[in-house]
Amino acid sequence: MARDAYVNGRYVPHARAAVHVEDRGFQFADGVYEVVCVRQGRLIDEDGHLDRLDYSLRELRIAWPCERRVLRLLMRQLLQRNGVRDGLIYIQVTRGAAPRDFRFPAAARPTLVMTTRRLTLAANARTGVRIVTIPDIRWKRRDLKTVGLLAQVLGKQEAAERGAFEAWQVDEDGFVTEGTSSNAWIVTADGALVTRPASHDILNGITRQSILKIAAAEGLRFEQRPFSLDEAHAAREAFVSSATSFVTPVLRIDDRTVGDGTPGPLGRRLLEAYLAHASGIGAS
Repeated sequence: MARDAYVNGRYVPHARAAVHVEDRGFQFADGVYEVVCVRQGRLIDEDGHLDRLDYSLRELRIAWPCERRVLRLLMRQLLQRNGVRDGLIYIQVTRGAAPRDFRFPAAARPTLVMTTRRLTLAANARTGVRIVTIPDIRWKRRDLKTVGLLAQVLGKQEAAERGAFEAWQVDEDGFVTEGTSSNAWIVTADGALVTRPASHDILNGITRQSILKIAAAEGLRFEQRPFSLDEAHAAREAFVSSATSFVTPVLRIDDRTVGDGTPGPLGRRLLEAYLAHASGIGAS
């Protein structure tokens, strides 16, 4: 099946999709993005992703490229054109194209690009993964989902070269912030679920938010606080969460085995609850 992209009001063949050479997303990383996953034709946590898109745009003072209801329609049309029932849709909005200048252009129109991909979601969620740790070298507004991802690219590449699925970033005080493309969680020796609180230090993952709601609904004990690398090494369980990985167990951190080296019961429970959530089971 032919694959289309959406670029500024037009559906175009993916291989020929392009933006202007002076688009500020290309020259300055002056833009934001969202990834919304699709499972069995259903957009997962769509409202949360669009809310965060709105937040990122407002914080960077970029206008919406179209009305929110129109964006919803365009997303569905692109997924339908490309026949994607399991996979993702990528949405990117930049400040637009203008002569190169650090200052905001006076009259640029936002650029909207969308692409889709068929994908097996959460491929490692039942088997688990290995992660490594790296220093966190990113800027101080990690709560914004911008296209400025060079630090994450370098971290993900280092993880791959070290034979790992993901890299957890560690701040100057020895506390884990998050993964290069995921949020970080541990289960302490006494059974508490722990993840770093939402702030400028991390991206407040939409999947993260859903997991916290699930944990609250199921009466699980959880704590939103920083945890150290030493605490992670001593954890009973650990896992990562993201739109594409759902709840994926971490079996090794660097050269340390987590727990008994197999997916733990709390992580498995949260995965099953999240899969039900993603399928709309129990949704109002």
